[in-house]
Amino acid sequence: MNNWFKRNGVHLAIIGIFIALCFVYFSPALQGKALYQSDVLMAQGMQKEIMDVRAKDGKGPLWTNSMFGGMPAFQIWVQYPNNVTTYVISFFKTVFPNPIDTVLLYLLGAYLLFCVLRMNPWLAAAGAIAFAFSSYNFQIIDAGHSNKAMAIAFFPPILAGIIMAFRRQYLTGAVLTALFLAIEIRTNHIQMTYYLFIALLIYVGIELYHAVKTKTTQDFLKSFGYLAVAALLAIAVNAGMLLTSYEYGAETIRGKSNLKTEKSEPNNGLDREYAYQWSQGLGESLTFLVPNAYGGASGAGNLDENSEVAKTLTTKGIPAEQLLPAMQQLSQIGLSTYWGDKQFTSGPWYFGAIICFLFVLGLFIVKNRIKWWILSASLLCLILSFGRHLPFLSDLFFDYFPLYNKFRAVESILVITAFLIPVLAILAVKEVAFHTEDPKKLNKSLLNSLYITGGLLLILIAVPTVLLDFKTQNHNAFIEQLTQVTNGDRAFADSIAKALVDDRISLARMDALRSLFFVLVGAGLIWALIRKKMNPQVTFIILAAVILVDMWNIDRRYLNNEKFVDKSVLAQQFKTRDVDQLIQRDGSYYRVLDLASGNPFSNSIPSYFHKSIGGYHAAKLKRYQEVLDKQFNGAINEDVLDMLNTKYLITSDQNGQKETMVNRSTAAGNAWFVQNVEYVKSADEEMLAISSFDPKKVMVVHEEFKPLIDIKKVGYDGNAFIRLTNYHPDHMTYEYSSGRDALAVFSEIWYDKGWNAYVDGEKIPYFRADYLLRAAQLPGGNHKLEFKFEPTSYYTGETISLIASILLILGLAYAIYTETRNKNPEPAKA
Repeated sequence: MNNWFKRNGVHLAIIGIFIALCFVYFSPALQGKALYQSDVLMAQGMQKEIMDVRAKDGKGPLWTNSMFGGMPAFQIWVQYPNNVTTYVISFFKTVFPNPIDTVLLYLLGAYLLFCVLRMNPWLAAAGAIAFAFSSYNFQIIDAGHSNKAMAIAFFPPILAGIIMAFRRQYLTGAVLTALFLAIEIRTNHIQMTYYLFIALLIYVGIELYHAVKTKTTQDFLKSFGYLAVAALLAIAVNAGMLLTSYEYGAETIRGKSNLKTEKSEPNNGLDREYAYQWSQGLGESLTFLVPNAYGGASGAGNLDENSEVAKTLTTKGIPAEQLLPAMQQLSQIGLSTYWGDKQFTSGPWYFGAIICFLFVLGLFIVKNRIKWWILSASLLCLILSFGRHLPFLSDLFFDYFPLYNKFRAVESILVITAFLIPVLAILAVKEVAFHTEDPKKLNKSLLNSLYITGGLLLILIAVPTVLLDFKTQNHNAFIEQLTQVTNGDRAFADSIAKALVDDRISLARMDALRSLFFVLVGAGLIWALIRKKMNPQVTFIILAAVILVDMWNIDRRYLNNEKFVDKSVLAQQFKTRDVDQLIQRDGSYYRVLDLASGNPFSNSIPSYFHKSIGGYHAAKLKRYQEVLDKQFNGAINEDVLDMLNTKYLITSDQNGQKETMVNRSTAAGNAWFVQNVEYVKSADEEMLAISSFDPKKVMVVHEEFKPLIDIKKVGYDGNAFIRLTNYHPDHMTYEYSSGRDALAVFSEIWYDKGWNAYVDGEKIPYFRADYLLRAAQLPGGNHKLEFKFEPTSYYTGETISLIASILLILGLAYAIYTETRNKNPEPAKA
């Protein structure tokens, strides 16, 4: 045991330092405070009904009626108890508070990768810090994109396992790949996993080329075979999640359009304009090196009382104490230090000044073929991130590359570039520290790298307008708005706009100067290594510290102690209003449309209190989105509200202060019998038919369901009734009475990938009515009707997941046993 600690003491010390760094950075978490994350709050609204049921029943439902009239819970919160990786993630979340767990995983995963790349432990620690503290990694934590952050954290260990497999450590590499890839998939951010897959595809291609060139294809095929099995095992471990997601995805806004006459609807996948909304500007790549080259985050947060804008406002007699509020008010009409093309941004993609310098050095001196993978994959992802700004390649991928058009915010693919650039940067340091090359060549490469990065920074410091113009595309429109706000004072408006441009230039200059300092420090450390002026290990420790200082200070701009609040403040976000309490006195099952809390279809807070027809989710059911677009665009279709059993509206006065409840007596209820059927031939005719109809009397049915209605048996019984007797999100129970067969409509969302209908325990067919709802022909008499959500994809997937999880555990145990057995025993001491 003592020998084990001796061999691994440095690793344990570094891990201890990582843990300490996380706790220091997020020290408010130790004081009982919580990070204010907007998307996390939205998630709590989405999950409320699910968690309530889980607390009561011991397990969560697979369906929820709290958003959009009802939807599967697969992309909100679902238990996958047979998936072993569920418990791995839960362990970290239980032991370490949020977001310490995520950043620690960033660090540990990257440290493993750099160790596999045979780095000195302290150099590996420097690389781990560079990756973990990349600005985007902290910005997504601030925004509450927890799944995305977790997915990114497992990029490095997956690559570590793959590298080991291609080094002929077949079993260990494959098992580690299977484990970390399984966890990666379980984080449930398929977009991030997909981008990693694109990069790894290039890596495998380069390994294949090398194998053919060196005539080692047999080794390549063996490695690839092990990795293929590992990938299949990781997929199988997540079968429950993947099967349900695949099945559900086809029915969402990422699937095919149901409407044929709507020209703007994509035939399959997301709308191109929607997917390209967040495209990286070509010039914004400068933020990799200079964080404020494009002004930082959206808004006026970078402007203080000493800014040029503040000085300009002072000339009009605005008191000093009112300057910041005035600038915040002007930010509502476009006063922002950020001047890029995105709608808004939380901050830049900053990789670190030293890291960018070392990356350029790595392009000169690294001989390993991994350099060409890093360069090609990084460059491809950079070009794809430009989206609408460089459409020739983006459109090619969007139109023809499988699944690429399922994802939005194409700039997110820069996560791969942000991951790979530090890898080459640290490889460059390793090459210098243990070089066999002529020091003169290294010095030349060092100078060339310094000329490139330092020269660019000097231009930004001396003449920044040579490279950038610091004006948005809407600069003139902004001046017009300023003119209106200043009561027609165009000269004042021009002076504010000019001052804003001057502030943007100042921000870019200051950060360019800052980056130049770190580049020079980095160059000095590399020079010391080349000349052997410092012990390499000491140099690595200093390098890690300097990288940390650089990245830490930038991250603090976007994620700092001020973002933490008392948990009572978070609870206030879900404070029950008087109008909520009034509605909740109604103990029946109904739906609510909250118009008083902003856009009801991009807000899940109302779902915390009510069964809402609104909500917030990036993967709404396609049919529901089509109804929103057609029936709620500009005006609200009361007939659609009725058929969705929208019993209550929440409105507010003109000032948005006082909320009022409207009791809609026309709501159709949970279920009802109709007198007539109107058949239509297409989805477009369905949509048109529900634009104006009486849902209580008529059901609109597509002709494809005509065989499920025996019109000769059906009749309308005025004395018939049907009512909900027991509500559960995925098990609805009704009782009804009718003198003859009757046509019933249910105010429940149609989703035929799991819902089954039973009358007195016997399964019966059902069909879609009114574009969105479930309907069925029910046999006459007094009966019990049940709708149960029983998705085969989930239960089959869980069975597969259990088997694969057992195999993964056995494989991991065997790999550990093999590695331990193959360790050479230390020689006995005399």
